[in-house]
Amino acid sequence: MVLEKINGPNDIKKIPLADFPILAHEIRDFLIESVSETGGHLASNLGAVELTMALHNVLDFPEDKLIWDVGHQSYTHKILTGRKDRFDTLRQEGGLAGFPKRCESSCDSFDTGHSSNSVSAGLGYVKARDLLHKSYRVVSVIGDGALTGGMAYEALNNAALLETNFIIVLNDNNMSISRNVGGMSGYLGVIRTAETYTGLKMGVTKTLNKVPYVGEKVVESVRRGKSSIKQLFIPGMLFENMGLTYLGPVDGHNMRQMMRAFNEAKKVKGAVLVHVVTEKGHGYEPARLHPDRFHGTGPFDIRTGEQKEKKKYPQYTDVFSKAMAELGEKYDNLCAVTAAMPEGTGLKRFAHLYPDRFFDVGIAEEHAVTFAAGMALGGMIPVVAVYSSFLQRGIDQIIHDVCMQNLHVIFALDRAGIVGADGETHHGCFDITYLSMIPNMTVMAPSNCSELVQMLELACKLDGPCAIRYPKGPANKRASFSPVEYGRCEVVCEGERVAVVALGSRVKVCLEAAERLKEEGICPTVVNARFAKPIDTDLIKKLAETHDAVITVEEGVLQGGFGSMVAAYLDSERIDTRIVNMAFPDRFITHGKSENLLRECGLSSYDVEEKIRECWTDR
Repeated sequence: MVLEKINGPNDIKKIPLADFPILAHEIRDFLIESVSETGGHLASNLGAVELTMALHNVLDFPEDKLIWDVGHQSYTHKILTGRKDRFDTLRQEGGLAGFPKRCESSCDSFDTGHSSNSVSAGLGYVKARDLLHKSYRVVSVIGDGALTGGMAYEALNNAALLETNFIIVLNDNNMSISRNVGGMSGYLGVIRTAETYTGLKMGVTKTLNKVPYVGEKVVESVRRGKSSIKQLFIPGMLFENMGLTYLGPVDGHNMRQMMRAFNEAKKVKGAVLVHVVTEKGHGYEPARLHPDRFHGTGPFDIRTGEQKEKKKYPQYTDVFSKAMAELGEKYDNLCAVTAAMPEGTGLKRFAHLYPDRFFDVGIAEEHAVTFAAGMALGGMIPVVAVYSSFLQRGIDQIIHDVCMQNLHVIFALDRAGIVGADGETHHGCFDITYLSMIPNMTVMAPSNCSELVQMLELACKLDGPCAIRYPKGPANKRASFSPVEYGRCEVVCEGERVAVVALGSRVKVCLEAAERLKEEGICPTVVNARFAKPIDTDLIKKLAETHDAVITVEEGVLQGGFGSMVAAYLDSERIDTRIVNMAFPDRFITHGKSENLLRECGLSSYDVEEKIRECWTDR
């Protein structure tokens, strides 16, 4: 096997070019085999095999810097830099991360996981290189989906001023997670169908000059006009007009073409964009036909492409999806907004039923928030469905454009809390804090299916902004004892001495802990907070006055979180009772199984049980 010869950085340079197609085939087989066991991002990696091989053939690692946008297409890069033997640990605790990590290899130049930032990071590297008089190459890879993010254009605008080499590779597969939308997608579609020219800028001019009588006049006429000759014939003029040199489009599965283009790009004194057209899922038919399903997949059967572990219970995303479809019929001014994730956020059903009221803005969370603000002012009720960690990108817009104007925008925060294998960049740890700090914002967290539906209904009736955070995974089917009432908790079980006030997903584990403690004669009060903001001050005060200790439990960071707000309130009221806050520690949480990560963070039912027992006996 050719792949067996790859054991460290730059080993690919020892492989004859004639064997590159064999190596590409073996890498694809290896990726399919590995990801079928561990799960991971498959379609994007299958599409970037030859692209990665070509880059590794023209760069030297770890001296040269290769920066991946998002990084979910970096598996081949990991293989080619000596991590092949660890792929059975991919996205497992203590194993390989699903994204580039500098702590994992000196060949990983930048930790990534979110979109549209690779050009900015690469430009920073270029400036540092030049200031320190170094000579390494810098290459930033960015997908066409990531070009819907405004940060990419801010960086391209700056990169146009460079007078030293910086290579930007546009990996164009017409997809982000879902199919791309918007003007940039349409523009790149035109380029994809354009004929590729070699030296066209000079070639067209020379050809026209040879035409008797009229040729020279045409050339001169165009030169005098606002457009140059290249604008008539050369694809990629948007980038050229920004001040970037454009090369392409190049077949992303033809390594000789790419290596020729990359070697040409190395000669450019400035920023150069190499447009590479790839196919997501290339080489594996199920992933090619269903790239969205194989963007992030669990373990699957290679022969059929079917998931090995079927979802036995409705997920919170499924409950949200059904509720949105029903509310869309009830409220004809309800609309839905997603940032390139109609499937992941559960909005595909709403989009099918109410296509005129569904908006996919691409990977552009900041725009999504302000776009929703404008719709709210126009009389609509926009629901922005987004993963918790991705909404972090729109904090400024939430503050200035939504909350400052007290607009009726609903934020549906999927994947709030621990998400598992995707790790630090995807855990929704901070939303309680960053949303609760903003005036006019309401923050809710359901503990079961029914509450999620009720909270969506309540959100539709509110006048101002609100957020509903819910976790990844199966929805709890526990029946509520009382309907959701604005700003009010639910007392799930009456007890004594110790009161446990849990938010959202942690209600279930607190009830499990309380049930086990009954055998020891320990009977705590368990309360479902429902609201992180506003907190139910009446009930909190009553609990503190009638119990020896109040324990708060949440799947979010401690600083500025729900427990901190409860403690601050009780302190302001000068109520002297013991307060214990259980939340995430002050560190970034790595990847692994969600239940194990929550145990490591001290938020499992056994951790709650121990804390109740401690407070019960420590009088």
